[in-house]
Amino acid sequence: MNEALEKLLANPRIWRGQVQAGDQGWQGLASGYPKLDQQLPGGGWPLNALTEILLEHYGTGELQLLMPALAHLSQPRDDAAEAGWIAWVAPPFDPYPPALQQWGVNLSRVLIVRPKRSTEVLWAAEQALSSGTCVAVLLWSSALDDAASRRLQLAAEKGQSWAIAFRSIKALSQPSAAALRIRLSAGDKGTDLGILKSRGGRPAVIHDYAGCRSDRGSGCGSGFSRDSFAGIKSCP
Repeated sequence: MNEALEKLLANPRIWRGQVQAGDQGWQGLASGYPKLDQQLPGGGWPLNALTEILLEHYGTGELQLLMPALAHLSQPRDDAAEAGWIAWVAPPFDPYPPALQQWGVNLSRVLIVRPKRSTEVLWAAEQALSSGTCVAVLLWSSALDDAASRRLQLAAEKGQSWAIAFRSIKALSQPSAAALRIRLSAGDKGTDLGILKSRGGRPAVIHDYAGCRSDRGSGCGSGFSRDSFAGIKSCP
């Protein structure tokens, strides 16, 4: 095969029919939930990319879903003196430090960003993603559309960061450049997760996605509270 063509096909944004991401050497970030990892190309969250989580309302288990991976990212790598930042841009409630600590998140690497205007949320997230200093950026914005999702995707690639956008279920029919789109909903035995779009993968439904974790029900909580920001750095 032509060398230029091989290089092009190695790009993670290029999907090849009947070829799974794992076969192309993509490595995902383990989610901490075996049921989910089995369905994600590369065995985990897509790195340097945008993930969208669609919800009917906050508190459906969206933060619990991310906690194992965020805890891992908050720890220093072997070749780094300290871990990168985990930025929360315009969260609807205050993160609850004791819950984050119980999940193993290093609070010294958590950065809260509260833009003065809602129109600045996407700009702040894009800047954080492309800075090269954030390992993950969580954002809440009702203004996210297809064009904005493309900018976030490109910023995540540039800064080698993981973007996580929380959106209303009303955005289900809207196009998105996200590498992964999932939907969370309350099920009979726990929280159900639907994979709507997965780069290099297939749609799937996972019932009670957290049911196989040994620490399920340990009281770790959602990670949200209206309590203090003790131990967490905040920026206006």
